[in-house]
Amino acid sequence: MKLQDTLSNSEQTLDISKKVRIYLCGVTVYDESHIGHARTIIVFDVLRKYLESKEIMVEFIQNFTDVDDKIINRAKLESTTAEQISSKYIQNYFTDFDRLNVKRATNYPKATEHIEDIRNFIKRLIEKDIVYVTKNGVYFSVSKFPDYGKLSKKKIDELQSGARIEVDEAKKDPLDFALWKFSDVEPVWDSPWGKGRPGWHIECSAMSIRYLGENFDIHGGGRDLIFPHHENEIAQSESFTSKQFAKIWMHVGMVTINGEKMSKSLGNIRTIKHVLDNWGPNIIRLFCLSGHYSKPIDYSEELLKENLIKWRQAETCYYELIHANNENHNNEIKSSVKETSDDFDNALKSDFNTHLALLAFFKLVKEVNYLAAEEKLGSNDAKIIIPEFERMLNILGLVIPKITSEQKQQIDNWIIEREQLRKEKKFQDADKIRDNLNEMNIELIDHKGKTIWMRKERIKADS
Repeated sequence: MKLQDTLSNSEQTLDISKKVRIYLCGVTVYDESHIGHARTIIVFDVLRKYLESKEIMVEFIQNFTDVDDKIINRAKLESTTAEQISSKYIQNYFTDFDRLNVKRATNYPKATEHIEDIRNFIKRLIEKDIVYVTKNGVYFSVSKFPDYGKLSKKKIDELQSGARIEVDEAKKDPLDFALWKFSDVEPVWDSPWGKGRPGWHIECSAMSIRYLGENFDIHGGGRDLIFPHHENEIAQSESFTSKQFAKIWMHVGMVTINGEKMSKSLGNIRTIKHVLDNWGPNIIRLFCLSGHYSKPIDYSEELLKENLIKWRQAETCYYELIHANNENHNNEIKSSVKETSDDFDNALKSDFNTHLALLAFFKLVKEVNYLAAEEKLGSNDAKIIIPEFERMLNILGLVIPKITSEQKQQIDNWIIEREQLRKEKKFQDADKIRDNLNEMNIELIDHKGKTIWMRKERIKADS
């Protein structure tokens, strides 16, 4: 499997001969997670599910930044504590991403639970004379790390103090960044240098090395983290270990809204809860996987509607397969399914191209629906197709609620009974059965010689 590495700006081969260790930068828990967070986390969820489908062990670590100026400011605004704010939004995070069918990480370390790791990390950098102490905190000296800028491809002499670089007159260089900030405002911890709290960048270095070792396979996050967050992580981590930090840096493109960056000032942020309530998890996952992960995608109602149409085709496909009962058999089915399976896997193995993987998946969907419409889909064909259809669904994290054999029998009986009542002109009784079916979101599909049914996912935006 090859993945585009931001550091080398080239495709690198992922070593799958042993356990794959992945660190994904999570969210700062001061507000609700939004569709941009969803895209990054869904991309990595599918990567993990694909590797695990090949029986490759994955250790997946995703942190929570639960100490930060934004959290403290939110706590002041709401007259509560930083801990209560972070706890609230961590719980909301799990509610959102469980609904999105994201498999939980191996571990979700929090910055506040690793203060001792962070202090020990800083002590070692002090011993190496790479950091210095000012009246405001402990700072990393960028000039002591000659490779600074290698991830973002920025040159030190061209970098200026900007919006993403903290301005502090006590720093020796505007690019130097805080490892420990002195403060008396809770939450604070004691340290050999003074009471305070960790800087943003140091927590990810300390926790990734603690859980995955000094040199692990993939470090991921959104493209907005390349500079300064990931650049600073490399500088402090490689200064700490004298080794290469992550083997592959994988960055996911931003989600824009009508061509503009999401921001509170523009009032165009779409929270995951809002989008879930309106579109459901499958449509969001299809949207987030619809373009190459490294490129930006634009959020629009039109694109969501396009994905809804595709999802309805996938639902139809599933029910055509489970209802297939004729004796027809297509000799080409086995080779066709194998070809589609190979296309799907090759797309993911070649820089994780979920767009092409989805094309392969929907090619299979289209083929099944065509055969069913032409009365050419046999039960033996379905037995060949279903395992591959479900394998792709599982990797993509898409869920069609399973129908038990008892439920299927009950619905089949209702439909037979309804047809009989209609023949007997007992329309009122027949309508009651129809109402029962409607409550279950059952839709009838007419074929030449039979009527089958499907249960559609309820989607608010579709009503």
